[in-house]
Amino acid sequence: MAPLRFSANVSWLFPELAGLPARLRAAGGAGFEAAEVAWPYAESPEALARAARDAGLRLVLINTPPGDQEKGEMGLGAVPGRQAAFREGLEQAVLYAKALGCPSIHLMAGRVPRGADRAAVRGEMETVLLENLRHAAAVLAQENLVGLLEPINTRITDPQYFLDTPQQAAAILQKVGRPNLQLQMDIFHWQIMDGNLTANIREFLPIVGHVQVAQVPGRGEPGSPGELDFSYLFQLLEDEGYQGFVGCEYRPRGDTAEGLSWLRSYWDTRGRPRADLHTTGMQ
Repeated sequence: MAPLRFSANVSWLFPELAGLPARLRAAGGAGFEAAEVAWPYAESPEALARAARDAGLRLVLINTPPGDQEKGEMGLGAVPGRQAAFREGLEQAVLYAKALGCPSIHLMAGRVPRGADRAAVRGEMETVLLENLRHAAAVLAQENLVGLLEPINTRITDPQYFLDTPQQAAAILQKVGRPNLQLQMDIFHWQIMDGNLTANIREFLPIVGHVQVAQVPGRGEPGSPGELDFSYLFQLLEDEGYQGFVGCEYRPRGDTAEGLSWLRSYWDTRGRPRADLHTTGMQ
């Protein structure tokens, strides 16, 4: 069984540092081999690619643009009337992914419109999402990229988000039926919405292209107090043969580097070469 590979989500980690380049440097210095970023669009793709390269990092995930956040948008994939904007955002995301050598793009589904009844608009929004995903799959296939769908919990994080369970997202992926569209498993969201993590991980892992982790309910680092036993969950992912990256998308309770003791412990138990730890100052 191969040890898990971890990526630093620099939209969340190292909040004590300003700007993505500085956070990428810190992630490389902390021993990460990969990074992900929600929205890289404030930086030029060339500058971001250079910063990642200088930090010794691979970029493995970005999101499609959120839309008009001042109007409450958080992704556009399922939003009626915003198909053209979704496609424009997809083109921008593909441009960045190509420049960054990033293999995967989270295709954000977006929110149920304000004031709308979720049950009443579900059919229309699913139809829009299916249409947009079929278009996205064709665009991404031309560039050998993978599109990801992520369910986001509607109990704590985003009550309006359209996709909120792995079952819903998996059913939509099945309807689209494109091999380069996969499921993004954020264990934080899955635990809040459905629990039953062992069974759900085993059921859906064959279509999972990326995993993210945070403790429940506070969304802190895996070593922080909470509901989840990450030593068990990491072992489960290993046993089930997961080969992708595990994204650290959590809210550090203090200094990010100091809070990585859980990751250093994992590396120690899985035999991460001491030379790597020495060169990154993470002994």
